[in-house]
This record gives sequence, structure tokens and C-alpha cells, in this order.
Amino acid sequence: MCALTRAVAPRAELVRFVASPDGEVVPDLKECLPGRGMWLTLSRDAIGQAVRRKLFGRALKENVRVPDDLADRIGQLFKRDCLATLSLAAKAGQAVAGFDKVSGLLDRGAVRALIGASDGAEDGRRKLAARLRNSGDAAQLVECLASADLDLALGRTNVIHAAIMRGGLAEKFLACARRLEKFGLNGAANSAGN
Repeated sequence: MCALTRAVAPRAELVRFVASPDGEVVPDLKECLPGRGMWLTLSRDAIGQAVRRKLFGRALKENVRVPDDLADRIGQLFKRDCLATLSLAAKAGQAVAGFDKVSGLLDRGAVRALIGASDGAEDGRRKLAARLRNSGDAAQLVECLASADLDLALGRTNVIHAAIMRGGLAEKFLACARRLEKFGLNGAANSAGN
């Protein structure tokens, strides 16, 4: 249950917080840190309201310090999880990069996650998205990561288009990407489609 709105929601739509041993509020994205926890709706606005209302101290039942950049830290953690999963998929041979390789996978119906760099040319992203729609595939389009982030995760330069094949890593990546998109990296809404 969200400590701010009192609304019951699935865990995927909430963020858990705990107090560190030194009394600072930390996000528990993996939901495994010890101690009394509190849950907030997965949005920058909910976190901002909780900070303004001094909700963390009351919900955690102790005096805590709330970092000024708490929302930014959470956005960066979501992004890190997303990129780590993409990197793992690449190391496992389940991810490809480049327009031609991605197109080939789309033609074979092997794509589960189609990734377009948020700062890539609109024309190329539009072509792959149209190809995805025409294939009738169940793959999902993710456009919340910048080219520099994709470069880092895939160990290549100038990555604009990537894809992850069907499997557990694709599902984990999509879950991470959905949380990142819902939360937003820098307060701006990020888009996603099917």
C-alpha cells in the first residue's frame, strides 16, 4: 500500500524505502533490504509529496535524513538495472545491435524487446516500429534509453537500434524498462509502445 495515497497497488507499481544504519532514506528496488520499510507509488510526484509532508520519518518510525536528489537517484538506479540486464543479454548472445541485424530478427519473429535510442533519428525508429507492427509479433518497443547508454551496455559505439530475443532476459529487461518509463529518468515522460 502506498504510504502517501493509501492506495493498494501491485509491487511493480510501488517503490520500497528503508532507513540505512546511519539514518538516511534509501530506495530498496530489489525489495530485500532489512528493516521496517515503506512503499510509495512509482512516480516522481509521489516522492516529492512524501518529502514535503515529511512522510518518511513517520512511516519508518525514526528520524531519517532524506537526500535532496532522492528522485534522481531512483531514476538512475532504474536506468542502471535496465542497462545491466541489456548488457547481460548481449553477453549471453540474446541481444543484437544495428538496423540490419535487428531487421533480420524482426523478419524471423524472434524479437521480444525492440530498443530504439531516444536520441536516434526519428526516421529509423519509425521504420523499425512499423516493421514491428506489421509483423504482428508480441514484441514491445522501448525508447527510454539514449544512444550513449546503449553504447555502454552493448560495448559498441553509435548504437541506435537493438533487440533482445525471446527469453527470460528479455522479460526482465522489459520489466526494468517499464519501471524506468513509468518513473521517468529526468522528470520527463518517456514513451513506450507495443
